[in-house]
Amino acid sequence: MKVDQNLCVRCGGCVGVCPFDAIEATDGSVGANQKCTDCGICERVCPMGAIKVERKL
Repeated sequence: MKVDQNLCVRCGGCVGVCPFDAIEATDGSVGANQKCTDCGICERVCPMGAIKVERKL
């Protein structure tokens, strides 16, 4: 999961929906920690389109 910090408005929507507690908002930026499974839920809820998930085959 990658977050475009220029698009992200830090609304926290992605943090609230992550079932793995894998998204951290710290020091004015948002990113995934090692718990991220690239499930894509955060990408679907981001109102700004700031999150992109590269799914593993």
